[in-house]
Amino acid sequence: MNKIQNIVLIGAGNVATHLGLAIQNTGRQIIQVYSRKEVTARVLAEKLKTDFTVDLKTIYPDADLYIISVADDAIERITGLLQVNRSLVVHTSGSVSLDVLRACSENYGVLYPLQTFSKERKIEFSVVPLCIEANSKDNFLLLEQLAKNLSQKVVKVDSEERKILHLAGVFACNFPNFMYRIADQILTEMKLDFDLLRPLILETATKVQKMRPADAQTGPASRGDKSILRKHDALLKEYPEYVEIYKMLSDGIRRSRNKWEIYE
Repeated sequence: MNKIQNIVLIGAGNVATHLGLAIQNTGRQIIQVYSRKEVTARVLAEKLKTDFTVDLKTIYPDADLYIISVADDAIERITGLLQVNRSLVVHTSGSVSLDVLRACSENYGVLYPLQTFSKERKIEFSVVPLCIEANSKDNFLLLEQLAKNLSQKVVKVDSEERKILHLAGVFACNFPNFMYRIADQILTEMKLDFDLLRPLILETATKVQKMRPADAQTGPASRGDKSILRKHDALLKEYPEYVEIYKMLSDGIRRSRNKWEIYE
């Protein structure tokens, strides 16, 4: 089993940026960055002090590993154009099957970091769970060796399990952030500072590190407080686009507790 040393990054977005920097910190080399947009390819290549290309036909051959880190709907297009002989190819998607990579190599796998990434925000990559899968035992061991150099938490997860993880991640991350956006809008229009909510948000996130989410649930819907729910409903007349969201979520909390009829 060979060691992964020379790596090509296909993609230059949030995940590729953090992954590329983390890989470099292990002593391995990112030898090239590809992106369809020259500006994004150049920016990441400069960070990694390496070469870049905007043409898949000029991807360096014979790298030890090719990491496809692009939007989910672009992965199949990439695999249809990428020919890398027998080199190991992986993608980083949470919702795309392992088998999509068959088109470009006989050695393939998945390296899925279960985290939200923004280019401008530094992150401690060593605590990011890495979910890995490969089409053979040898490829899995090769990928596992790299993953364990990147993170303290490496888990074998197949394509079906990974899809469920990705779905759960949307509920745990993307939807709450949209709720923050709604809260920010409401406060801003009343000339109140979103900073007032940050301790509340932090405590909620901290509680579920030690408690089951069901045990951490609080609020008027959880208590069955119809009076407050009606007051909130009246206030939301100013934000009609959020009325159904509030009612749906409150009813979901109620049904999960199976105690109260909130809306009569």
